[in-house]
Amino acid sequence: MGLEEFGYLGLFIAGFLAATVMPFSSEGLLAIALLNGFDPFLCLIIITFGNWLGSLTTYGIGYIGNVEWIEKYFKISREKIEKIKRYLDKHGILLAFFVWVPILGDAFALSLGYFKVNFTATAIFMLIGKFFRYLLLTFLFN
Repeated sequence: MGLEEFGYLGLFIAGFLAATVMPFSSEGLLAIALLNGFDPFLCLIIITFGNWLGSLTTYGIGYIGNVEWIEKYFKISREKIEKIKRYLDKHGILLAFFVWVPILGDAFALSLGYFKVNFTATAIFMLIGKFFRYLLLTFLFN
């Protein structure tokens, strides 16, 4: 089964899962879709939206505030969460712009939720960061 069998829905799901607990890269699937003739604009919008919703889900898990879940499922220690908190205190909401960064991005999204950083501002900065990341990748693979 290839991506072409799942189409744009598969691209959305891949983007969503890549921003949650699933350890895989959505960039490869975006490249495959573009190299197989999928519409670049639709790919950009769909994967951005899916990945953004995945990060908002991760933010929501952090917001619930169960440190045991965070440690167990995301493999992020309390020490790392506190380190991110110090960074967040220093650099503010702009950290949300970088939730697209591999590995660290999930920790950022969880921490932003855990420390209950303004949801609207966080969501906007997440969306902007993810959009520009996928825009660059769309140009590279198209």
